[in-house]
Amino acid sequence: MKKKKYNYGECEICNTPIEERHIKQDLWIKGKLVVIEGVPAGVCPRCGEKIVKADVGLRIAKLIEDSDRISKAPKISVPTIKFSAKKAAA
Repeated sequence: MKKKKYNYGECEICNTPIEERHIKQDLWIKGKLVVIEGVPAGVCPRCGEKIVKADVGLRIAKLIEDSDRISKAPKISVPTIKFSAKKAAA
């Protein structure tokens, strides 16, 4: 039997029906970026607002408590660019 998708309702920002997708959730933990892949979430196709159900949020909290799992996870390289107000105005 196919599992029924969760109804996330409408986006609180733009009132567009929210769609279920699997996303990459990025979190900053002790100054380090951690990315969790395959997170089921409601995503607004219009404005991009994302929400997760409470049980998913609790599972994410358990994952990020596991510092050993985080230290053994594959690493990725992320470009870092400093913002400059003077160059942005040009």
